[in-house]
Amino acid sequence: MSSSTGQSEYQGSTRQAVTWGLAGAAGFLLAMVGGFQILQGISALVHDELYLVGVRYVFQFDLTTWGWIHLILGLVAVATGIGLLFGQTWARILGIVIAILSSIANFAFLPVYP
Repeated sequence: MSSSTGQSEYQGSTRQAVTWGLAGAAGFLLAMVGGFQILQGISALVHDELYLVGVRYVFQFDLTTWGWIHLILGLVAVATGIGLLFGQTWARILGIVIAILSSIANFAFLPVYP
């Protein structure tokens, strides 16, 4: 076995380990943020007096709608995060989409705060 072949096998395994590590970290973080989204959605649905509506924006919904948006995004985020942890290919693409949608939803939710 030549040294160049051994070195390329080592580099391939190192790259693969880094890729799996980053995907695992992303999956864990996505599942954790999804859990927070679920809690935020449940609190908006169950105890909507907790939130105070500030400045009115064009994209403002009532708290029940926001609760369902956060709850659904959170459930999908947790499922996607678990999919990432198990190395599912569909979870990589869906994780990016959920991260974008969650960011937009949280930005639009800014006028409503506890």
